[in-house]
Amino acid sequence: MPKTKEQKTKVIQDLSESLAKAKSIVFIDIQGLKVREIVSLRKKAKQAMGNLKVAKKSLIDLAIKSKKGIADKVSAKTMSGEIAVLFGFDDPIKPLKSFYEFAKANENLKFISAILDDNLLNKEEVMAIAQLPSKQELLGQLLSTFNGPISGFINVLRGNIKGLITVLAKAKT
Repeated sequence: MPKTKEQKTKVIQDLSESLAKAKSIVFIDIQGLKVREIVSLRKKAKQAMGNLKVAKKSLIDLAIKSKKGIADKVSAKTMSGEIAVLFGFDDPIKPLKSFYEFAKANENLKFISAILDDNLLNKEEVMAIAQLPSKQELLGQLLSTFNGPISGFINVLRGNIKGLITVLAKAKT
C-alpha cells in the first residue's frame, strides 16, 4: 500500500534530522537481503551507536537536499539497487565496521559510497576505512610506540649498573 503524503513527510523529516546529527553517512545496497537480515542490521547499527534507515530513493534525495554540505555531491537516484542509509552518530567508523563484518558473511550487502567530514568516498575507500583498526587499538599502538624507546633506554641503563655491580663483586673477592 502506498504511503500517504504525511507518512512521506515524516520519513523525510526523520532522514533530515539524522543527516544533521550524523558524523558519517554510508549508502548501502540491500537488494537481495531478507527482512530478518535487515532487522539484524538495524540491531547491529543500534549497538554501534548508529541508525539504519531504509527509504525510497526519491525520499532520500529530498532529505539530502536539506543538508547543504552534501546536496551537490550525492544523489540516491543515481545509485543502483535498493538503498539504505547508515548514520554514525558518536563514532563515525564503528557502525561501518560492524556492517563490514556482516558484509563478509553475506554477499548481498554492498557498500555504495559514504560521506565522512563532508567528503564523498567511493566504495573502495569505504572498504579501506572499515578495515582499519578501531580508535582504541590505534591509541594502544601509538602508546606502545612511544613507550618502546623509553623501555630500551631503561634497559641500557640497567645493563651498565649490573656491569658495575659485577665488577665490584669480583673485586671484593
